[in-house]
Amino acid sequence: MVMISAGVSSLLASDSLRIIVLVHSVVGIGLLAAGASVLNQFLERELDGRMRRTARRPLPSGELTAGRALVLGVAVSSAGMLYVFLLLNALTALLGLLTLLSYLFIYTPLKTKTSFCTFVGALPGAAPVLMGWSATTNSLTLEAAALYAILFLWQFPHFYAIGWLYRDDYARAGMLMLQAREANDGRTTFRLILISTQLLIIASLLLTFIAHTGTLYLVSAIILGISFYYFAYHAAQSRSKVAAKRLLHASVIYLPLLYLFMLLDKVIR
Repeated sequence: MVMISAGVSSLLASDSLRIIVLVHSVVGIGLLAAGASVLNQFLERELDGRMRRTARRPLPSGELTAGRALVLGVAVSSAGMLYVFLLLNALTALLGLLTLLSYLFIYTPLKTKTSFCTFVGALPGAAPVLMGWSATTNSLTLEAAALYAILFLWQFPHFYAIGWLYRDDYARAGMLMLQAREANDGRTTFRLILISTQLLIIASLLLTFIAHTGTLYLVSAIILGISFYYFAYHAAQSRSKVAAKRLLHASVIYLPLLYLFMLLDKVIR
């Protein structure tokens, strides 16, 4: 999803199809994301070992040593940073460095300290669209900020649904992914899901006025937004794992479809 977001942003930022820039954007940002993922699993190897869904990952299962994972993560991250700096531009490399550092050294430690970590993690989580845009234009514009807002807000219903599905696992590891340890039976979490979904719909529609998109995108954003909100509302009403899983599935369908209609709309215009 990181590479898709970067690629879509790169295409939207360009006046014409620039294959070389697009490839460099996707590959370079993909390397940075891969390196960050390895280093994240290195830092959280003990926590991963306490959770059923992550206990079979290479580090907690003993298939890979911590030392080798650290070397791999540093090597891939460094390669990605160098790739972006040399083949794209310094602005994109700087954004990549800030994203990597905030993800690993701010968001990751906060997981065991405060439920506010989800908000903090969404900041670097939405950075791929900024990097894809800057990779193409060597600048950041209001349109890039609008794309950032969409990806930023999308993460809340997506990750809160995951948090609710695996809340027992997170609690076992001492990770505070949900609000107030959900002493109120999930009401706060699902209220946040509804609010963030509403804001996401607004952000998706604001893109129409900021980026001057056409009718195709506007109609598609309305239909997709209403459909996504249906699953969020149903999950909030039942607060069941089944409804949360449906919301999770809806989230991973919603975003690629929204991206698709952004690109189709641009092609038509």
